[in-house]
Amino acid sequence: MTNKYAVVLAAGQGTRMKSKLYKVLHPVCGKPMVQHVVDQLKELQLNELITIVGFGAEKVQDQLGEDSHYVVQEKQLGTGHAVLQADHILAGKPGTTVVACGDTPLLTKDTLQKMMDHHESTQAKATVLTAHAENPHGYGRVIRGGNGQVERIVEQKDASQDEQAVQEINTGTYCFDNEFLFEALKGVSNDNSQGEYYLPDVIQILQDKNETVSAYQTPDFSESLGVNDRVALAQAEKLMKQRINERHMRNGVTVMDPDHTYIGPDVKMGQDVIVYPGSIIEGNTTIEDDAIIGPHSTVKDCYIGGETAVKQSVATNSHIGARVKIGPFAHIRPESSLGDDVKVGNFVEIKKAAFAEGSKASHLSYIGDAEVGSGVNIGCGTITVNYDGQHKFMTKIEDDAFIGCNSNLIAPVTVGKGAYVAAGSTINEDVPAEALSIARSRQTNKEGYVSKINSNKKD
Repeated sequence: MTNKYAVVLAAGQGTRMKSKLYKVLHPVCGKPMVQHVVDQLKELQLNELITIVGFGAEKVQDQLGEDSHYVVQEKQLGTGHAVLQADHILAGKPGTTVVACGDTPLLTKDTLQKMMDHHESTQAKATVLTAHAENPHGYGRVIRGGNGQVERIVEQKDASQDEQAVQEINTGTYCFDNEFLFEALKGVSNDNSQGEYYLPDVIQILQDKNETVSAYQTPDFSESLGVNDRVALAQAEKLMKQRINERHMRNGVTVMDPDHTYIGPDVKMGQDVIVYPGSIIEGNTTIEDDAIIGPHSTVKDCYIGGETAVKQSVATNSHIGARVKIGPFAHIRPESSLGDDVKVGNFVEIKKAAFAEGSKASHLSYIGDAEVGSGVNIGCGTITVNYDGQHKFMTKIEDDAFIGCNSNLIAPVTVGKGAYVAAGSTINEDVPAEALSIARSRQTNKEGYVSKINSNKKD
């Protein structure tokens, strides 16, 4: 089996982005561009993946972690110079190397694999990934010979009138015979107006040696998009969103209004999920069959069980069971767990709390740092008072307990199984199982008090 390598070019600062954020870390559908590229390359089962970093190197390494090895390009002297920085790792190794740019987030593993297959089947020393452009202005043109092989790549400014009419363009992604690549790189000159070493010059060096240079044309022009400014970033965002939404729809998800629905690249959804307009689903989220999301809900890094509905609500980093009803206008904060058949109603906030099966907090409550058993009913206006200004404390509400409206449960406190808390109570001691706890002042009516006050005002 042929060894496979990849080099990702991610050393440029990206001044045209006009941003404090390193260019390849700008997100597209919630994931940094360079992470999109690396994730697709990893699907090729590579022997080695090397990312060439420069400005912002530490942040790129923090993002990619162990997905890649790293080489620093101290001075940005062109794409050829960048690849040459991997010489001490890859030079002399037999195999095939893909070179891709870290600002091309729309590249797919399928296209990369087909390019590699084409490269190996033609026994080429280099293969250029190309695309058909209706308007090729600004792109390098790929000029093929009578045998279909690449004769040369001509930049826009150097192209003749006939060459400018060519609509096959260079995407900037390549496949090389690894040994020939690093041998040829040593012959690349910087004798040009920019004083830089350009990777496409390797093509000419190989042709001068009568080596085969082939081209594989992707059927999807959008994959060629390189992001150099905010305009291109918005284009990539739109194209990626369309691609993701279409994939889910073809897999059995109903996206009611794809133009106004945002789904991240790592989201997984089952059949017959319905996503209403205005919804944002991102991160490592899994949504099981027949769930309903939205309208206008935000879900991030959550597991959501089948037949659950999340309406006009926010849920983050939580586990939500099946047939759960959330919203409208509920907030499920991180590290919460909702069992099957739970209800979290309008204007309820759940924070780092666990609800067992069938429990309900139907409206206007804050339940934080709490363990709630099964079959519990939490009345309107209930608050778990979990913070004393320095420390957080736990509230436990055991199975089948009933918490009356407008109750304060001052943690640490436990309400026993089947116990009742009377409406308006402030509970600061444990409530035994099946007990009724009433913690409020006895009502006092002062007859004629209002008339007396009004009389004093007139005086």
